[in-house]
Amino acid sequence: MASLVTSLHSRSLSFSPSTLRFSPKPCRFKAQIAVTDAEKAGVAVVWLKHDLRIDDHPALLAASNHNAVVPLYIFDHRIISRFPEKMIEMLVLALQDLRSSLRDKGSNLMIRLGSAESAIQELVKEVQLVTTVYAEEEVEYGLRQMTGSVKGTLEAMPSAPNFVLWRTPFYDVKSLKDIPDSYNDFTKLQLPITLPLPLATLTGGEMELDWGAIPTFDDLKEFVKANPCKVEESWASTKEMLTETILMKEILKPGGRNIINSSFRHVQVQSKRHENSVFVTKKGHSVGGGTSNVLKALAAYLRYLEGTERDHYWKEVHERMPYAESRDGASFTTLFGPALSLGILSRRRVHFEALKYEKERDSGFLSSFGYSSATVATTVDSVCSMEWYSLVALKSQINDDRRYHIRIWRWKGYLIQVFCSKLIFCSFKDFPWLVI
Repeated sequence: MASLVTSLHSRSLSFSPSTLRFSPKPCRFKAQIAVTDAEKAGVAVVWLKHDLRIDDHPALLAASNHNAVVPLYIFDHRIISRFPEKMIEMLVLALQDLRSSLRDKGSNLMIRLGSAESAIQELVKEVQLVTTVYAEEEVEYGLRQMTGSVKGTLEAMPSAPNFVLWRTPFYDVKSLKDIPDSYNDFTKLQLPITLPLPLATLTGGEMELDWGAIPTFDDLKEFVKANPCKVEESWASTKEMLTETILMKEILKPGGRNIINSSFRHVQVQSKRHENSVFVTKKGHSVGGGTSNVLKALAAYLRYLEGTERDHYWKEVHERMPYAESRDGASFTTLFGPALSLGILSRRRVHFEALKYEKERDSGFLSSFGYSSATVATTVDSVCSMEWYSLVALKSQINDDRRYHIRIWRWKGYLIQVFCSKLIFCSFKDFPWLVI
């Protein structure tokens, strides 16, 4: 696994576009989630975790074949306690927008507070006609354990519903075993990239259920404080001591990126927020809200180098770019990393929008010599490398004997791989795009 540390670098916005690598041609994704006739006759529960959108959502599209759909978000302390305050604030706003979007599509968003096992089990008992529970497959060790626990709880029930794990396919990958551990080797495969799925038409919003209220930001902070995520002592020691020491040494060594100073500089720079701002948190450093909000910010980001103000979204993004671009190519993950982490927008949708903009700039064509805009190149390279690392991390978790020799967890937004006694560290310099 030492080959995970490569010489990959993000693209600078000052690079000449002609030098940028061209991405593989997109293809349509055909292997959608299959739904049997027996499942269609019942109700589908879509357990939302880090996929807070209705756009490009394989599970919602599959669930639309059922008689009714119950989208569900659970404030489980094992998920929420991992979030810093900024992410909790973004989460609340994203859920508010998601509920509104689901209602527009004929559905609703059910909110529950507590353990996922109890919440889903009680919902299945209440609705009775649930035939399938859909859940996105996780990479992080603790969340994989939680998902497995929910599956076990459901399997122990009489007339247990099917538990279907899914993921949004970015590359047309036949087998995870074929994914190289080196990003440079991976790019040589030139794998086809799939296209986003259409919006689903949903039903079930009229069901007489207790849909629940979305808690406030302050309520969630109290909930996290009262329900800390407990992990085994040895694992906690690894996370809090070993990683902190190694990572900070790497950051602060000569020539390394000083995150502390960079963050301090960001705090000092505050722009006057528009009432319809795409920067929704109090500090206003990252794009958030709902999918449409993030798409507007992405469009403004892609147009950054045009130099002509189009709307207040472009102006907002333009004001923050000098500070977000703290190193070559850092601006994309700085601005959009949290939204991608919450699944407000899929990486596949980001890639599609970037190429769509590139075609608009070049009379409907994609040049084989590279991209005409450095922001397009940075966006494409960021989401492609994010997807590769997620696939490598997922591959490391698939083991026939069900023992996870490699554990994946998220530390301050970074995916970290840990063997039983050895940390595989990826530096900011080598993997600046790991903030997802």
